[in-house]
Amino acid sequence: MKKLTEALLEFRNLRNWGQFHTLRNLIVSLNLESAELLELTQWKSDAEMAALAADPVANEALRDECADVLLYLLLIAENAGIDLETAAREKLAKNALKYPVEKSYGSSKKYTEFSEFGEPTGFDKA
Repeated sequence: MKKLTEALLEFRNLRNWGQFHTLRNLIVSLNLESAELLELTQWKSDAEMAALAADPVANEALRDECADVLLYLLLIAENAGIDLETAAREKLAKNALKYPVEKSYGSSKKYTEFSEFGEPTGFDKA
């Protein structure tokens, strides 16, 4: 990721775009790109979405939007001084504590619905 971030910063700096890359603007841009990724799913069934991998045009659009999201995330992390790899590993460890296998396996419940994290929300009650 470090080399990708360096290439991205070089690309940005050659165009003098750093002046626009405040933390706020980058977060807004990330969300706009995420919305473009989401737009690819609009009005499509799960089967249609699964078929994206076989459709070169649709797959390229999906790859491009994923890349845009990643690139903005790298810029946000660089701007905020965040080591994304470390942050991701730490978050994974936190999630492992919140979602123990014996309670979360095959379940879509949020960790707050597990008794040791608080009272059940009632969403899973019949």
